[in-house]
Amino acid sequence: MGSTSLAFPSLQPQFRLSRKPSNRSNRRRHGVLPISASVSEKPSVPAPPPKVPPTESTKLPTRQIPGNYGLPFIGPIQDRLDYFYNQGRDEYFKSRVQKYQSTVFRTNMPPGPFIASDPRVIVLLDGKSFPVLFDVSKVEKKDLFTGTFMPSTELTGGYRILSYLDPSEPKHAKLKSLLFFMLKTRRDKVIPEFHSTYTELFESLESELAAKGKSNFGDANDQAAFNFLGRALYGTNPAETKLGSDGPKLVQKWVLFNLHPILVLGLPKLVEDLVIHSFRLPPFLVKSDYQRLYDYFYEAGGYVLDEAEKSGISREEASHNLLFATCFNSFGGMKILFPNILKSIGRSGVKLHTELAQEIRTAVRSNGGKVTMAAMEQMPLMKSVVYEALRIDPPVPLQYGKAKKDLVIESHDAVFKVKEGEMIFGFQPFATRDPKIFDRPDEFVPNRFVGEEGETLLKHVLWSNGPETETPTVGNKQCAGKDFVVLVARLFVVEFFLRYDSFEIEVGTSALGVAITLTSLKRASF
Repeated sequence: MGSTSLAFPSLQPQFRLSRKPSNRSNRRRHGVLPISASVSEKPSVPAPPPKVPPTESTKLPTRQIPGNYGLPFIGPIQDRLDYFYNQGRDEYFKSRVQKYQSTVFRTNMPPGPFIASDPRVIVLLDGKSFPVLFDVSKVEKKDLFTGTFMPSTELTGGYRILSYLDPSEPKHAKLKSLLFFMLKTRRDKVIPEFHSTYTELFESLESELAAKGKSNFGDANDQAAFNFLGRALYGTNPAETKLGSDGPKLVQKWVLFNLHPILVLGLPKLVEDLVIHSFRLPPFLVKSDYQRLYDYFYEAGGYVLDEAEKSGISREEASHNLLFATCFNSFGGMKILFPNILKSIGRSGVKLHTELAQEIRTAVRSNGGKVTMAAMEQMPLMKSVVYEALRIDPPVPLQYGKAKKDLVIESHDAVFKVKEGEMIFGFQPFATRDPKIFDRPDEFVPNRFVGEEGETLLKHVLWSNGPETETPTVGNKQCAGKDFVVLVARLFVVEFFLRYDSFEIEVGTSALGVAITLTSLKRASF
């Protein structure tokens, strides 16, 4: 993935989900077969008709961007406390939308003093204005991967990694091409290695569930995701190297040092704000952990490093980039996305579970009993569920860009002028839940993207630092592994429902995501 943040272990008490049966979908219209099974006959939620904005008016009023930054030093700190503690992230934005009657406004974004020298941003919170952040002819992406601050390059071997490079920089194309090369070279290994690794995961979950009555999905998924990436992309199982089973914990600690200025860890408010939001944690504290990860990628990534040297990138720089792309981007994405998928499907009820199981098993049987790309193309509901999970809980919620020139940005309601050099920030969950684009935007609608009409909405699914309908290139900042992430998310749903009819969960919270505890797994019966 082009950008992501890792979820951390649950820091708050978990709560029990009340199960919500879903409503019956229009199966004939969308090509989903009726199902005969001993389950609730309450229908799954029908897909709403696509809600596409009307033809844009050329008469939108020009409006001065509302909002302000407050007093120097004091304003950014007050906004930081509101963002993390007094209001919380979502309410921080909602309250300002209501106050200014605008989805475009000025405010400060954390961390502010003393980590970020300039926390001032122009916020975009609607699906019409947000895509300007993808247009690299209008915005610069240099050193903006984590927002208004940049972690020390001591955390990445002294190099500015691909995620921090603007496409205008010469090394951007070389490093992104290297990732494309790796993904292309190993593409035939993804499906079989995913099956092998996640079969082991499911077996471990079942054993823990049988012994304890519940099973923690997060820790087991972390290990499986890390091992899968090593096996699929490098042909080396990390568990069989010097890393052993330590990989996920090493990554988590390293990512904490990168992202602590924008995390909430559950410490007492004043202590946490002073320790992790006001000063940088010293990189030397994680140096030995990072070195262990680096050694693995330097040894395992030989074929990629050979290719890097051909393009003029040193093996050392390439190794640091492989580590970042695999651990921060890909592993981080799977760590956040898979629990979110289970949360959304789990809450949708047994009827959806049965529909998915029927569709997935029918398609696999018709393709010789094997999971293939062709088979997955015959699973419209499964594909829609994955897109809907990416829409409602995008694993990369924050996007930044600095105006390269004076710009005009349009929301649904007004036109705003942005000056060259101003920082633009978008909070993606608001853009992908825009009520002027999506009907019932805050609901998880499993078959929202089924059929031709549903597919027209995919251009508003923006998780990959670009629309779902567009393709990553060396000239843009869209996630190099966009298609890879969609593929592994689909494989996760497919492998899960080949094995299970239904499941029950408890959902808790973590620093950046959800914590899933499985309380029931019903093995496949048809």
